[in-house]
Amino acid sequence: MRKTIQEINERIKEGNARVVTAEEMPQIVAELGEEGALAEVDVVTTGTFGAMCSSGCFFNFGHADPPIRMEKVWLNDVEAYAGIAAVDAYLGATEKSTTREENYGGAHVLEDLAAGRSVELRAISRGTDCYPRRTITTEILLENCNQAIMVNPRNGYQRYNAAGNSGDRVLHTYMGMLLPSLGNITYSGAGVLNPLANDPHLRVIGQGVPCFLGGAEGMVVGEGTQASPATGFGTLMVTGDLKKMKTEYLRAATMTGYGVTLYVGLGIPIPVLDIETVRSTAVRDEDIWVDIIDYSVPSRSRPSLGRVSYAMLRSGRVEIGGEEIRTSSLSSFRRARMVAAELKGWVESGRMTLALPTRPLDPGRKAEPMKETVQGPRVLQIMERRVATIGEDEPIRDAAAKLLKGETNHLPVVNGNGVLVGIVTTYDISKAVVNPGKGNFVRDIMKRKVITTTPEESVDIAIRKLEKYNISALPVVDREMHVVGILTAMDLGKLFGGRWLK
Repeated sequence: MRKTIQEINERIKEGNARVVTAEEMPQIVAELGEEGALAEVDVVTTGTFGAMCSSGCFFNFGHADPPIRMEKVWLNDVEAYAGIAAVDAYLGATEKSTTREENYGGAHVLEDLAAGRSVELRAISRGTDCYPRRTITTEILLENCNQAIMVNPRNGYQRYNAAGNSGDRVLHTYMGMLLPSLGNITYSGAGVLNPLANDPHLRVIGQGVPCFLGGAEGMVVGEGTQASPATGFGTLMVTGDLKKMKTEYLRAATMTGYGVTLYVGLGIPIPVLDIETVRSTAVRDEDIWVDIIDYSVPSRSRPSLGRVSYAMLRSGRVEIGGEEIRTSSLSSFRRARMVAAELKGWVESGRMTLALPTRPLDPGRKAEPMKETVQGPRVLQIMERRVATIGEDEPIRDAAAKLLKGETNHLPVVNGNGVLVGIVTTYDISKAVVNPGKGNFVRDIMKRKVITTTPEESVDIAIRKLEKYNISALPVVDREMHVVGILTAMDLGKLFGGRWLK
């Protein structure tokens, strides 16, 4: 048995179509079997509601009098890209305010406009014969814009790896706050309800397919940026009219320590055409597996701490290394249900009919990393290789003597095997002199928790460590924790002075 899209749309127009949500479909298949579900169900509606940073909106503001060619545009002090046309601009959701920084950004502007609130439009220009005006400041409402077309380059991830942190400090990421020593696991995505999870081979989701976007009728433009359906991480580029959207499905947020993002409600109706569609839409949370990625490793290829299903993540706890760790979702499954349910109502009422892709998406697409023609600077290129160390059992006066030579303000401390065990600074020595009761040996005054770097580590990461811990030097160690150099603020001056470059 096979149904056509025309047959399904005819049933929708007649009000006879059987529409269910993706959450309901697995039970229907279990009860009726695949053939029975194919005969019974015409449309499966999906939904997801989560942070979708790669979102934004094209605006046309209309011409002022006298007219201006807007070369720089700000909406509530959030800069929009104006290199398009005289009064057109694209506002990205993650762009932050020039005055309120991370507390307000493009996402907040979009939510304010969708909520009917006025927004200050400010623009400047050098002025031309045809556009003589140089500045403009005015209040605008969404209804005053000729167009406000949301075009989101990357929405609706098929699935999303979970996040953990095996390091020793709190991390603030786009996956939320990650507690040290695997104190928590965060994840995102609607699992069983997710659109692409219900069409992993991209048979019915593609260019020209209607969708629910932010509470309005939208359309799939094509594959999203960074789409990698071949590895289970497909994405979609979608568009819709901001003027018709609801703040119920379009919410601004700030990830502490990371920045602004936009929560978007996205849903796609899937026509049940054949047995393969039935099988795809019968997916369960137990069937969708992801890795728990260790964000404490500052690398593109972060290691996996384990592999879990969405069912395990949604249970509230997962087990890693024999220990149970709490999980929490960054997306709203409740609101994803609302998206799927509202979309179901649209189809049942005939408000939305279905379409097959005008151009299919490539299920074999795989995202590739950047091919860098010039590698960024590494620590080994600017570190000081001649580094003085001191033994942990040596007298404090010997450490003071080395520091008083003026060659360094930091002395890495090593044990009898030459392994780094601590660090002392001129400040530590000064305190020891003022308070002689603290002890007589280096081990008595050294800092045992040492922040280090390695020769191959990126200088950008090393700088981040210096800033994060408010320190001025990093011992450079090899894999056995032997000291092979030291990196200081003075060494960084070589980089910024360009001396290491030819």
